[in-house]
Amino acid sequence: QMMKFAWDNYKQYALGKNELRPLTKNGHIGNMFGGLRGATVIDALDTLYIMELEEEFQEAKQWVEKSFDLNVNGEASLFEVNIRYIGGLLAAYYLTGEEVFKSKALELGEKLLPAFNTPTGIPRGVINLGSGMSWSWGWASAGSSILAEFGTLHLEFLHLSELSGNPVLSLSLPQVMNIRRVLSRVEKPQGLYPNFLSPVTGSWVQHHVSIGGLGDSFYEYLIKSWLMSDKKDSEAKKMYDDALEAIEKHLVKKSAGGLTYIAEWRGGILDHKMGHLACFSGGMIALGAQHAAQSRRQRHMELAAEITSTCHESYTRSDTKLGPEAFRFDAGSEAMATRLSERYYILRPEVVESYMYLWRLTHDPKYRHWGWEVVQALEKHCRVEAGFSGIRDVYTTSPSHDNMQQSFFLAETLKYLYLLFCEDDVLSLEDWVFNTEAHPLPINHTDFKA
Repeated sequence: QMMKFAWDNYKQYALGKNELRPLTKNGHIGNMFGGLRGATVIDALDTLYIMELEEEFQEAKQWVEKSFDLNVNGEASLFEVNIRYIGGLLAAYYLTGEEVFKSKALELGEKLLPAFNTPTGIPRGVINLGSGMSWSWGWASAGSSILAEFGTLHLEFLHLSELSGNPVLSLSLPQVMNIRRVLSRVEKPQGLYPNFLSPVTGSWVQHHVSIGGLGDSFYEYLIKSWLMSDKKDSEAKKMYDDALEAIEKHLVKKSAGGLTYIAEWRGGILDHKMGHLACFSGGMIALGAQHAAQSRRQRHMELAAEITSTCHESYTRSDTKLGPEAFRFDAGSEAMATRLSERYYILRPEVVESYMYLWRLTHDPKYRHWGWEVVQALEKHCRVEAGFSGIRDVYTTSPSHDNMQQSFFLAETLKYLYLLFCEDDVLSLEDWVFNTEAHPLPINHTDFKA
């Protein structure tokens, strides 16, 4: 019902724009997608399909067939276009077998390839989809590329090169594999991966390490690459295991109040904060633990449960029962945002994502209770007359809305909540791996050899 409400309002007021602005009842285009349109359509396809919202799915599919234009000129985030558009199209293709999704994914994938033309092969973050020119984000230090961005291409490009009869796209695979070569060669401080790497020299630009934004999905794609290869991609598994060991050793902390969290690391100095984005890590660690040796498995399942519980606390300790963008463990307050600029909630999925994985891997009913608390809080504080909106302050019961229904709310937040209450065989973890925008990609359809 929430999905139908979110979709119907998008369709009515913003179809073809990237996102719905539910308060003003119009659409938002934004500048992340380089002139591409319909981010919400592409992000919602697989969710509509698995929820059996057939009429709505057909509306979305028709838009892709008739109106989705790839001949655009504008600067796009390689990462966002890959995870939302390529991921969404691939998932829709694998779920339905409809050729239109496959051909659009391949056509768009080809437009992203020039970003890899750098001295190291590490792609730059921004690409003009018309001219193929690419450059680094203005705000990223010294023209560097971002770990979570170039580290979050593997799952999608593996499928693109597999589906493509096209030699250009099959060449993309060595390029994406080369990213790992560069990362395995470069010296890692204490075994940790900093967030910024130069695409020119292949060395770190500064030593900021985070499991939240800028770092997050790099780690997720290592374990998921191994799972997607039907556990053949042993290089990915080893990189994941080593990275997690360094994280456990240097970044995992316990607060005075007994909450386990993952701190950020700035050149050896810990910043005792955790972002909402880092809350995906409970689910990731639980997923990785399934395949570890017994002692390690138990330790990692405990760690996953503790981190997920800390993220739940960040929700419980707010007046709206929704969590802030970032929360800290210093100065007496724990799991709370202390800065005004971190008190907002933009319909993010990471906390319910971890609830879904922990439910499926433990069947402890508390995860469903926690998920239901989120459903109720979303309905109470984020539902407005014409859709769902983020809120500016989770610590007030009459929050002001930010007038944005993010496409990932339909792709991820509602999908993970739905799967939390489904039977385990709906998008079973045995058969599917979710990309970082919650788009399901099938496991092991080839004999992949690393």
